[in-house]
Amino acid sequence: MAVTRDTILELLAGIALPGGGSLTSRDLIRALVVDETPAGFAIRFVIEAPTPDEARAFGPAQAQAEAALKALPGVAQVSVVMTAHGPAKKEPPPQLKIGGHPKPQEGGPQQISGIASIIAVGSGKGGVGKSTVSSNLAVALARQGRKVGLLDADILGPSQAKMMGVTVRPASPDGQTIEPPQAHGVTMMSLGLMLREDEAVIWRGPMLMGALQQLLGQVNWGTLDVLIIDLPPGTGDVQLTLCQKTKLTGAIVVSTPQDVALLDARKAIDMFAKLKTPVLGLIENMSTYICPNCGHEDHIFGHGGVAAEAKKLDLPFLGALPLALDVRLAGDSGTPIAAGDGPHAEAYATLANRLIAGGIA
Repeated sequence: MAVTRDTILELLAGIALPGGGSLTSRDLIRALVVDETPAGFAIRFVIEAPTPDEARAFGPAQAQAEAALKALPGVAQVSVVMTAHGPAKKEPPPQLKIGGHPKPQEGGPQQISGIASIIAVGSGKGGVGKSTVSSNLAVALARQGRKVGLLDADILGPSQAKMMGVTVRPASPDGQTIEPPQAHGVTMMSLGLMLREDEAVIWRGPMLMGALQQLLGQVNWGTLDVLIIDLPPGTGDVQLTLCQKTKLTGAIVVSTPQDVALLDARKAIDMFAKLKTPVLGLIENMSTYICPNCGHEDHIFGHGGVAAEAKKLDLPFLGALPLALDVRLAGDSGTPIAAGDGPHAEAYATLANRLIAGGIA
């Protein structure tokens, strides 16, 4: 028996909500996906409640929906996420000061049990190799004997599943806790493991923040020496949520050497400063290119700009990483360059050693 969207929506229409109506009649279902896997059908969707109070009241309906869907013939997995919008607030009179910073949760950022250090890897803009640095740094630390986790917090553009060569869906035996897979000695989790490779995530801010909190709090990370968090580019919702709700050891900022990239890197550094997250250091990626045929060295994106910026801001310069075809090919193949041998792997090993020597990882 095939399980279709119509089948699911018809079933959800029969689940009553407090205050009247159903999940479908009140138009609360978002991002409904049905995948056919070797084990059976996998169903995923979001219940988007109007307010946090209603989200709490809808808890029994969520549980009823999960149980009813799991009972359908051929269904192997059901994943339902509850999210909510806050009530509309009366806007204050216009002021000259533009914007404002959200207030941290009561009690301040919280420690994640069992994880000694949490390092966020960020950048002011995309395309500077932040995800490549995150995956290779995680593997390099694991090769130094550290227990390492890697969280892909780029919810809208997850890439770590591809870079780490992981294709299996995470298990959830109890329906509450996610058991993350391991690759190259690293425990890793990415929303990309829950989606088709070509499937877009079209979520509002509250849904992004809810997903991040679930990836942090509902994943069985176990005991880790360090958790590397690959942030999305920019200074948006995910960065704010992470820094305000999770106690971070600090952040590493990745940039290429040219002025355009450094403009945005400075914004990322300023963001971490305002959110009281220590910047552990800067990395210059794509610093130099050596032709594999003739050995000529060239600086395609410039050279030394990040080191100069680190000196100017009195921040540690953690190192320069080359622009190399082998690094790209390794990431595309699912085996990070740091998992092997050679000069490129050694560059990441040196970076890992610096973090270990500094007591950071």
